[in-house]
Amino acid sequence: MSKSKRTSIAVKGAAVAVLSKDRQDYLSLTDIARYKDSERTDYLISNWLRNRNTIEFLGIWEQLNNPGFNPIEFDGIRKQAGLNSFILTAKRWIESTRAIGLISTTGRYGGTYAHKDIAFEFASWVSVEFKLYLIKEFQRLKDEENDRLQLGWNLQRTLAKINYRIHTDAIKETLIPPTVTKTQAALVYASEADLLNVALFGRTAKQWRDAHPDAEGNVRDHATLEQLVVLTNLESLNSVLVRQGLPAPDRVLKLNEIAITQMRSLLADPNVKRLK
Repeated sequence: MSKSKRTSIAVKGAAVAVLSKDRQDYLSLTDIARYKDSERTDYLISNWLRNRNTIEFLGIWEQLNNPGFNPIEFDGIRKQAGLNSFILTAKRWIESTRAIGLISTTGRYGGTYAHKDIAFEFASWVSVEFKLYLIKEFQRLKDEENDRLQLGWNLQRTLAKINYRIHTDAIKETLIPPTVTKTQAALVYASEADLLNVALFGRTAKQWRDAHPDAEGNVRDHATLEQLVVLTNLESLNSVLVRQGLPAPDRVLKLNEIAITQMRSLLADPNVKRLK
């Protein structure tokens, strides 16, 4: 099993592990089964798997979500369902059909995990009441994760706005003569904003609008999290370069080099990826 993010939710006094893998969520069937019978979790899962309705459900789910699913092996397993001698484990199902909806793991956090669609189905078989509480707690978990992501996004936008003030103050003090009109000042600000746009996005605001006539907002409104972080840094750096008297052509080249270096670092940073 590839590296996954592991969390846990409390459902009617039971802890249910949640694995996030490849942007998909898998819930522990072992933990759900433990709610019903803590001594026979594997037996309960196997008993559910051997049910013909369960096999039909798993097969349809895999056909909808898994291009690598083996339909021939699935048909063979389906034909055996209902026989007294028929036994099906998660491991056998995965190995025979190349299923991705179930995961069987070993070790400290080992057990049988299932995609949330399948886990909810198993929870319904265990207890309808438990399933409803499970769905409620799982949704609460996802809402909290989305809130944290939104908080991080808003924080970066706020930092960008704060640094923009520092940036424009440096321009006002260094590039704009005291007697210029507000219209003239606005033109200078616009040119400096586009200097950063070119350094980071490779185009001016107008060039971006011309290339995206149907898009709402501007190029910065459509920036990625990494680009917003770099933009914050570039605004601070440019304010320093402006005060040092470095000409605009030299500044855009220098800032572009810095933007490339920082973007490469951020795109390779696993901590940034976990925020998405």
